[in-house]
Amino acid sequence: MEESMLCQWSVIRSLLAILQWWDFNVTVIIINKWIFQKLDFKFPLSVSCIHFISSAIGAYLVIKVLKLKPLILVDPEDRWRRIFPMSFIFCINIVLGNVSLRYIPVSFMQTIKSFTPATTVILQWLFWKKYFDWRIWASLIPIVGGILVTSMIELSFNVLGFFAALFGCLATSTKMILAESLLHGYKFDGINTVYYMAPFATMILGIPAVLLEGSGVVEWIRTCPSLFSSLVIILGSGVLAFCLNFSIFYVIHSTTAVTFNVAGNLKVAVAVTCSWLIFPEPLVHLGCLGLQEARRSSGEQGGRKIRS
Repeated sequence: MEESMLCQWSVIRSLLAILQWWDFNVTVIIINKWIFQKLDFKFPLSVSCIHFISSAIGAYLVIKVLKLKPLILVDPEDRWRRIFPMSFIFCINIVLGNVSLRYIPVSFMQTIKSFTPATTVILQWLFWKKYFDWRIWASLIPIVGGILVTSMIELSFNVLGFFAALFGCLATSTKMILAESLLHGYKFDGINTVYYMAPFATMILGIPAVLLEGSGVVEWIRTCPSLFSSLVIILGSGVLAFCLNFSIFYVIHSTTAVTFNVAGNLKVAVAVTCSWLIFPEPLVHLGCLGLQEARRSSGEQGGRKIRS
């Protein structure tokens, strides 16, 4: 009886983790698109840097000030050998996501993100020498086909935005694989992962953000007609990004990287619907068919992998 109750609680915890990750993920995507499109703050490196600074401050407050979580001590050598590479990949993932949001609609970006389970399989096969059933490889064909169909008829297609989202899939897959190894192998929890990763990520992005976007940000501050409210929105996105970063690693800690990717495909419909309501975009029927096919095949692929 006790074992059954523990199993049920584990399932409930996983479902709650996925739901709160959905909420934060969709909200951050919409707010970031609002920042780039409505506020005309077209500086993805700076936005990403603000998010990581907010995450570093939030994790510090939770662990050091509020003491809601005990600090997990990590050897300095392991910080650079294990955490720094994951922080670097995490930076690339966030920056590419923000770059794609600047140039293409949320619906198209989410469609391309449906390719993430496929890139996870490919990377694990190439670099981690993990082998998969032939049915999983066969399921990659409709995923790629669905994305190609959507890309060919996308009215707002942009080459830079497309490749940013595509390479973002590779970064997401790598991040998930490394994070699963870190969390499960080193017994990290979500908040400690953010605590160690966010300062590294801020350090990695800080100098490029200042050099490449510093003058543009200063000019935007000087000419922005509603500076206070705009800054509140941008800084508020940083707070939400901290909640999102924590929720990402909490989901991985509660489930697996594969389950995370499959659950990510289920949230695509929510993100696309919310985006269409806030940023009206023409949705072509054939494009919707391609999105549906990519999502369906990704879900089937994830299901096969979980069962295997």
